[in-house]
Amino acid sequence: MILITLKQSTKGEAAKAFLRVLKYSSGAVLEPAKLYKLKHLTKVEVISNDPSGCTFVLGFDNLRSQSVAPPQWTMRNIDDRNRLLFSILTMCKEILSYLPKVVGIDFVELALWAKENTVTLDNQSSTQDGQEKSVTTQTERKVTVTVENDLVSQAKDEEEDMEALLDTYVMGIGEADAFSERLKQELVALEAANVYQLLQSEPLIDEVLQGLDAASATVDDMDEWLRIFNMKLRHMREDIASIESRNNGLEMQSVNNKGLVEELEKLLDRLRIPQEFAASLTGGSFEESRMLKNVEACEWLTGAIRSLEVPNLDPCYVNMRAVREKRAELEKLKTTFVRRASEFLRNYFSSLVDFMISDKSYFSQRGQLKRPDHADLRYKCRTYARLLQHLKSLDKSCLGPLRKAYCHSLNLLLRREAREFANELRASTKAPKNPAVWLEGSNSGGQNGSSADTSTVSDAYSKMLTIFIPLLVDESSFFAHFMCFEVPALVPAGAPNAKSRSGGNDPDDDLNLMDPDGNDLKPDDTSAELGTLNDALQELLDGIQEDFYAVVDWAYKIDPLRCISMHGITERYLSGQKADAAGFVRRLLHDLESRISTQFSRFIDEACHQIERNERNVRQTGILAYIPRFAVLASRMEQYIQGQSRDLIDKAYTKLVSTMFTTLDKIAHSDPKTADIVLIENYAAFQNSLYDLANVVPTLAKFYHEASESYEQACTRHISSLIYLQFERLFQFSRKVDELTYTIAAEEIPFQLGLSKTDLRRVIKSSLSGIDKSIGAMYRRLQKTLTSDELFPSLWDKCKKEFLDKYESFVQMVTRIYGNEPIMSVADMKDVLANF
Repeated sequence: MILITLKQSTKGEAAKAFLRVLKYSSGAVLEPAKLYKLKHLTKVEVISNDPSGCTFVLGFDNLRSQSVAPPQWTMRNIDDRNRLLFSILTMCKEILSYLPKVVGIDFVELALWAKENTVTLDNQSSTQDGQEKSVTTQTERKVTVTVENDLVSQAKDEEEDMEALLDTYVMGIGEADAFSERLKQELVALEAANVYQLLQSEPLIDEVLQGLDAASATVDDMDEWLRIFNMKLRHMREDIASIESRNNGLEMQSVNNKGLVEELEKLLDRLRIPQEFAASLTGGSFEESRMLKNVEACEWLTGAIRSLEVPNLDPCYVNMRAVREKRAELEKLKTTFVRRASEFLRNYFSSLVDFMISDKSYFSQRGQLKRPDHADLRYKCRTYARLLQHLKSLDKSCLGPLRKAYCHSLNLLLRREAREFANELRASTKAPKNPAVWLEGSNSGGQNGSSADTSTVSDAYSKMLTIFIPLLVDESSFFAHFMCFEVPALVPAGAPNAKSRSGGNDPDDDLNLMDPDGNDLKPDDTSAELGTLNDALQELLDGIQEDFYAVVDWAYKIDPLRCISMHGITERYLSGQKADAAGFVRRLLHDLESRISTQFSRFIDEACHQIERNERNVRQTGILAYIPRFAVLASRMEQYIQGQSRDLIDKAYTKLVSTMFTTLDKIAHSDPKTADIVLIENYAAFQNSLYDLANVVPTLAKFYHEASESYEQACTRHISSLIYLQFERLFQFSRKVDELTYTIAAEEIPFQLGLSKTDLRRVIKSSLSGIDKSIGAMYRRLQKTLTSDELFPSLWDKCKKEFLDKYESFVQMVTRIYGNEPIMSVADMKDVLANF
């Protein structure tokens, strides 16, 4: 359903006209579907392709998207179409005071149809904001509309003109044939008049034709002249074009010649060899005063060679004969200079070291330890650092022989310094002449030998490392940078010898890697030269480890326990060397650590052999000699622990104590009669001597508990043997009864052979009649077997407790099996034992 509505506001605003479209919903209820404002209607067009004429388009100017087609409508018949369009046009005229453009329909037809068929019915409804009028087109009533005058204005004008024409003729409107004949006659008369007029004007026409002929001749002459001029102009244009073409060619040739001259001048500049540089490269001196000129010559040579290579030179010049000849000449200069510089540097390194070796003041002498000082050597070498960098850029293969020459020369110097220093260090260190003997010999001799102060030995080893480890690291770092290895820094961050001389900002230190343009290079941490550098460092420092080994062996001979201190010192230095490039120094420290561990293991093995020698002695009694000596040895070992050497000591403890306990068991069981006594006394001595250390050393605490368990087991066996020896019949009778309780009833046991009440009374009488004497005999026997008076009180207390527990079990058995048989009570037995 389509509705045209009008909304009139009560606030004085202009009325608004709308075109509303209503559709039926799923519940057969009319609901608003679309709403159009008629003030935006600009065009009404009837579709010409529709034969029925019922389809038309309403064009609105507020459709923002040009891709959206204007609303198209199709009515059921022509009357519905005319009725809707007439209503829309009427609303636009009366309310909005304008008419949209109408296409495809005649105003006259629409006005005539409206005059005959259109009726309107006004239905009004009011709202809160204003009034809205609904106009419904119907055919039941006729009304007059004011829009008719506008719709048929053109038709009326034509009709009035036609009526005025017809009024000139006295005939009716139905006499069409007569009217047509009349018009034909008047047309013929008009044409005849025109012909007559033309005939009257013939002289004038002749005059005009003569003027036209004269003008035509003049025009022909003009055309001929123009053709002549055009031909001349064409030839002139061709000449001008030819001249311009030649001028352009000459201008281009001039520009190209100028560019070619400039390129040739640049190329000649590249090919020109300055005389002063050629003299420096082929025969110049390498003295320190001329190094700046040599470096400048190297920089020029490097730049000249690179300027003749493809990235810096146009490829078209590469194969020119002049370029090839100049490149060969530069290569010859390079080869000559590299050979001369390499020979000079090899001789220079050798002469520097030979001069230092020949001067004894550089080395340690008798009574004076001399710290190696290579500052002057490095200063002189730095003079040629830039030269080496340029040699590397010119010919990298020349560095190999130079590095070997430097390593060979400096290796001689370092080994001489280390040997002289180590010799004087051993000679100036005051140490006991007689080495300590720990687990062999008499107690007094062992104690005296181990009490000597040997701290100077480990101090000497520490001094050796303090002097030479930083020196070797510095030499490794200097060698890597001086010989142009592209590796990371060798001195670890935070190391005590890092930047110690210059504070990190020495203006004279020009060992940084640089390219030929003078810019610093950043070495790659994963440089492939790292392996080559470590091989070179091995050659540079090889052999110096022998002097370190000599100091370690010397310290071991004086006091083997000082291996513990030296091991800790080595670990501390090793933890500070994190740079991969100083590989030889790390290997040296690892080798020293292994050497020290080997020597200490050798000492432990010898100590174990000394302990095992005690097994060969027959019938040893009392406390074995190595038990108290081990306590002294362990105390001294704990004093020497430094750094991270705990694992080394724990392994030594494990091997020594295991050997001690194994040897003790063998010695004890060599005589079964005294086996438990030997075990008791020695395990007790082990616990007493190591009580304090076991509280702070976990490994010794483990062995302390093991000794305690073995001590308790030996005590139990020995006490049991004493009790059974003295009261054998009594407890043997009790054991027989206990065995029978598993097979027969308790009330039947007194009737068994040998277990009757009579037998019980006989056993009790024989065992307990002289109980005081029996206990006294047991007391004396225990006291006699022990060699240590300190152990007797505790052992006798254990013996009394064990005897009392066994006797109490015996009394309970008698009461359970034999009833009220008379026997000494447990309390009376306690009183008897209390007297001893």
